[in-house]
Amino acid sequence: MGARCSKFSFCWWHSHLKPSAPQSSDLENGEKDSLPSFREFSWDELKAATIYKGLLENERWIAVKRFNKSAWPDSRQFLDEAKAVGSLRSERLANLIGCCCEGEERLLVAEFMPNETLAKHLFHWENQPMKWAMRLRVALYLAQALEYCSSKGRALYHDLNAYRVLFDQDGNPRLSCFGLMKNSRDGKSYSTNLAFTPPEYLRTGRVTPESVVYSFGTMLLDLLSGKHIPPSHALDLIRGKNFLMLMDSCLEGHFSNDDGTELVKLATRCLQYEARERPNAKSLVTSLMSLQKETEVPSYALLGIPQGNTNCMQPLQLSPMGEACLRMDLTAIHEILDKTGYKDDEGIANELSFQMWTNQMQETLNSKKQGDAAFRAKDFTTAIDCYTQFIDGGTMVSPTVYARRCLSYLMSDMANEALGDAMQALVVSPEWPTAFHLQAASLFALGMENDAQQSLRQATNLEATRKRN
Repeated sequence: MGARCSKFSFCWWHSHLKPSAPQSSDLENGEKDSLPSFREFSWDELKAATIYKGLLENERWIAVKRFNKSAWPDSRQFLDEAKAVGSLRSERLANLIGCCCEGEERLLVAEFMPNETLAKHLFHWENQPMKWAMRLRVALYLAQALEYCSSKGRALYHDLNAYRVLFDQDGNPRLSCFGLMKNSRDGKSYSTNLAFTPPEYLRTGRVTPESVVYSFGTMLLDLLSGKHIPPSHALDLIRGKNFLMLMDSCLEGHFSNDDGTELVKLATRCLQYEARERPNAKSLVTSLMSLQKETEVPSYALLGIPQGNTNCMQPLQLSPMGEACLRMDLTAIHEILDKTGYKDDEGIANELSFQMWTNQMQETLNSKKQGDAAFRAKDFTTAIDCYTQFIDGGTMVSPTVYARRCLSYLMSDMANEALGDAMQALVVSPEWPTAFHLQAASLFALGMENDAQQSLRQATNLEATRKRN
């Protein structure tokens, strides 16, 4: 996976992009030439990419981010902003390589990053905690990304957090280009808890370069502690000279007190209440360069992943849903979905408009009820029609509806459409095992067995995580 993000459409698959060199944060001529210039895509091209593994006709793997219809009402504003971000080229970024703004569609196209997010490796690791040297490298590469963007006149980054840092096929951390886009009319630049929001943003509602440095400081705390802790709590520990209590217990014995102290001091400077007292991006790079360890060790080795993301497939202990998907037993999948009902929608924030309180609310709910009745009766053509009316109504969001329409498409030999719905279910609920199961079933139906196995593995891992929790 590449990133977790609700409300947007992502395609995450193995990347065949050229590996990045570790020396410079700016692309040299040879590597710059390996990336295409920013371009506008047609909706037909990206619709196919969303369904077909994020693979364009020129064999380039991509990540597609699809905005809500109302997010960017002005297509010219969206295009101008995308072109500005798309002019950037750095090996410290997951670079923006295109966009689409046909009709009501607003999509961004970026380089694909196959090795998960910083949040995954730092907070939800499975095999080993992130090593100290890798944490220092992440901090440096992130600072270099911010310095590069600042040098190109793009000093503002919206909602910088551990989900915005992605790892490429060689395990090198890169900053997602999506956060460089100025925000649309919703005006929200920070989606995280207010405890992590820069104080001046709470006062003015505006993002400044100093706000970005504050957010960088919160990420230094993440790297130090292995947890997402509020800056106020961390600063209390630091002021009380209890910074060792802040450190990740998994790092005990793997770093010197001097190095830990220096990184804590840097985080403290970034988290100053007065914005003018915080360092700039260039100063961050200078401070972090001197702290680097094991510089000769490649990132994939420090991160504990195979070189080039070679997938070592091991036998899976499949759940009944996983077994049904592996066997392509659509009848068994139908029974499971019907029995489960809508309980997996609990906790999903439906985005309701004022229209919900008009007749459209009742019409939308009626469409879902009719779809459910048809689905239960195995009238999949009617189920598709009714669920489509519900989805197109746009007043409610339900991953289960996407899952049910996905299976209905599979039952109707419409595997392409089924894969699209499985991915839309992931948009709404990014860590829902059922969505990955259905993605696997859709890929099996399309003859993409290797990719189906990867989705099946992801579903199994998520199920195991849920059991542990």
